[in-house]
Formats: sequence, C-alpha cells, structure tokens
Amino acid sequence: MPPPSSDHPLSVSVHAAGLTYAGVPLFAGLDFTLPGGQWTCLLGPSGVGKTSLLKLIAGLLEPWAESRVMGGDGRPLTARAGYMAQQDLLMPWLTVLDNVLIGVRLRGEDARAAAPRARELLAQVGLADRAGDRPASLSGGQRQRVALARTLMEDRPVVLMDEPFSALDAITRHRLQALAARLLRGRTVLLVTHDPLEALRLGHRVHVMAGRPATLDQPLEPAGAPPRDVRAPDLLALQAELIQRLAGAEEMAA
Repeated sequence: MPPPSSDHPLSVSVHAAGLTYAGVPLFAGLDFTLPGGQWTCLLGPSGVGKTSLLKLIAGLLEPWAESRVMGGDGRPLTARAGYMAQQDLLMPWLTVLDNVLIGVRLRGEDARAAAPRARELLAQVGLADRAGDRPASLSGGQRQRVALARTLMEDRPVVLMDEPFSALDAITRHRLQALAARLLRGRTVLLVTHDPLEALRLGHRVHVMAGRPATLDQPLEPAGAPPRDVRAPDLLALQAELIQRLAGAEEMAA
C-alpha cells in the first residue's frame, strides 16, 4: 500500500515553539521546518525537551500562546499526524488485529470494513499469521511491528516517533529501521532518538537539541536515500561529527 501523500508530501512549519516545565522554559521561540516526505531526526541530552517538542507538535501539550504548528498548506496539523511512542502501548486484552484497529473503533468507524487493510498492514510487517494472537505471546520486536502497523493504519501524512526502537536488540532494531524506512517512504517523519547511527541511517536531516532554553543546531544532511549502509565510510565520519556535537550538548547541560 503506497503512502497516501507520496505525490504531494506535507511539510510542517513550527513557529515560535515555547514550552515551560516547573516554571523553567524548556525551549522558547523555536522556528524550524520538517521538509515534506523526508525524515528529520532529533537528538540531544536527556531532559533537554525532545519528547516535549514532539508532543507539542502532535498537539498533546499546551504550548505558549504564540506557538504555531502548521502544515505546508497553511492549515493546522490537527488530526493529520500519527504518533508512535517509545513503548508499544498494545492493549493486552485485544488481539493483534484489534490493536491495529483500535483507532478505527475509538472513532466509531466500521472496524469490519477496515479489517482487510489492517490485515494487509500486518502482512507487510511480517505478522499476517499472528493476527488472532494476544500481545503477551509476541516478542519485543514483534510488538513494535504491531505498533508500526497501528501507526500506519491511521493513514496520516505526518508521523512523529519517540525512540520507538530503543528497547530492542541490535539486529531486531536494524531490521525494524529498514522496515520503517520502506513503509514510511513519502511521509514526513520526525524521529526522536538517542542513537547517532540510527539518526544518520534514517534521517535526511539530523539536528541536535541543546541548551536551556533549548535550540536546534544546523542539521547534518547525510547523502543518499535511507536506510543507509551503516558500514559506509562517509556515514561513519558523520557519526564522529555527530558524537562531537552531542558531547558539546552534554557539556551545555552540565
């Protein structure tokens, strides 16, 4: 199933983004753009505000009054962004298929009519034969694949991902990165991660968030299309530069 917006991907404009936590501004006056149809990756020290910024863009947190998050068409992003959390957040009492369909049911839509598409997505993530199983019977990697299928079921042109692969072993993580890059091709993705190589493998643009209030640096822009070969010398050179940037960000946070 091709992305619905691959011909005209939706960019996202974030203007004057500001958020305060416990009376302290996490970030203030942030301006940046998520290019349409591309992956933007965001790294930075723990507590700098990456997840909060992601949730602000998703509409899950109340920003400062002057903050604006708009699609490239000039309309609010509301209901046009999918959100994939670090935890899979599967409902243990539901089957795999019903977990993928949960958004459909919550909106009061016809789950029976939507079931063929949900099954197709499960087939794409390699879980066609597990549709009737409960989450407890799945491995961590399989649960994350269900979460990815559930995110795709929402059919949003923008996908916001918060460290969705961080709890997985290295091989499973590598495979799911490649799977996500394939299934989300043509969509506008913002990925928060602590893994420099993951960011460089998947991102068209890679930012480091640092400081208090936090700012974004000028992005690194790896060559080639994701998912990139992690053995490529130019990617490893960029990883060294990115680690230097992150070390500087940690010093700012100390």
